[in-house]
Amino acid sequence: MSEEFHRIKRLPPYVFEEVNKLKAQARADGRDIIDFGMGNPDSPTPQHIVDKLVETVNNPKTHRYSTSRGIPGLRRAQASYYERRFGVKLDPDTEIVATLGSKEGLANLAQAITTPGDVILTPNPSYPIHPYGFIIAGAVARHLPTGPDHDYFESLDRAMRHCHPAPSALVVNFPSNPTAQVVDLDFYKELVAYAKKRDLILLSDLAYAEVYFDDNPPPSILEVEGARDIAVEFTSMSKTYSMPGWRVGFAVGNKQLVGALTRIKSYLDYGAFTPIQVAAAAALNGPQDCVDDMRALYKNRRDVLVETIGRAGWDIPSPPATMFAWAPIPEPFRQLGSLEFSKLVLREADVAVSPGIGFGEYGDGYVRIALVENEQRIRQAARNLKKLFSNASDLVAEVEAELGRKPA
Repeated sequence: MSEEFHRIKRLPPYVFEEVNKLKAQARADGRDIIDFGMGNPDSPTPQHIVDKLVETVNNPKTHRYSTSRGIPGLRRAQASYYERRFGVKLDPDTEIVATLGSKEGLANLAQAITTPGDVILTPNPSYPIHPYGFIIAGAVARHLPTGPDHDYFESLDRAMRHCHPAPSALVVNFPSNPTAQVVDLDFYKELVAYAKKRDLILLSDLAYAEVYFDDNPPPSILEVEGARDIAVEFTSMSKTYSMPGWRVGFAVGNKQLVGALTRIKSYLDYGAFTPIQVAAAAALNGPQDCVDDMRALYKNRRDVLVETIGRAGWDIPSPPATMFAWAPIPEPFRQLGSLEFSKLVLREADVAVSPGIGFGEYGDGYVRIALVENEQRIRQAARNLKKLFSNASDLVAEVEAELGRKPA
């Protein structure tokens, strides 16, 4: 076969892979890499959830095929969560489907609702599945600049005016991965009204609903009256309960959209292993002090990171939510761009971060730092970075020479 397959050709090179290869080589060389790259929680899953898994897996009846849409008890547990947390009442039978994590849910809904050539509006910078789930499905992704430097509705208006055909769906992600930006309920009210006037489907990624650090929990778009006419929302148990490898998430909201995803999934999978689903229901229905502990852990790491790396010479805005800091590249290094800066930080300071360009072109002036290393390791990273910053001019000149660029 001499040609690459059509859908594969539509995917750009995986930017993170370049840093990942360098990271793997550094570890193979015996270097101790402080890894802020992947948002992979390092805390163990709470014991009562693990115990429920073990208890259930000992029942041979649970070893058979499960239910693609999620066992009834799990869907009821998610309905209870939405009513308790957001005051939103959902029908577990028609408005909830369990997914193999929010990523799978988004990708498979894209397959269900996309006609080749459809235009989908996705945030930029954004979690890669937001645009590429639709690109794989044959859509055209129109990037919507988001973040503190952009007026959201001004960007949205501009995109709507210049898209032909008119966009059919809009992806929103607050709290945002990677930018950690949050919005309030008034934002969603305005967005729902806007979308209804323009016949837009709204797809809300609320994976970080419980990872927040002030007294204002992030809202759900479904709290807005009439939102269920046009919106579906994705949540995940990965971060809330330190269950990333368990692969449990949900899509909830509009019956037609949930039904479309449910039907697609019925052809593709039999759902997560039943004991995992039972344990996930126990997590949602059980004591929530573990969620408070999770928030306290990330808040402490955030504060240590912002304070210690700030003293080292890198001013990082304190994120109000998520397990990430969205850090502007320090001025002496900005001309390098996020990929070369990430490679330099890895090589010279043994610190791994995610280059912002991997989240879209509007992310290139930033790197994402995941709060997945303990306080001691964060402080060590700050010491390493301080040494790097003290030699900024020489290092930048060295990289520019390697790249064959003229000094700025």
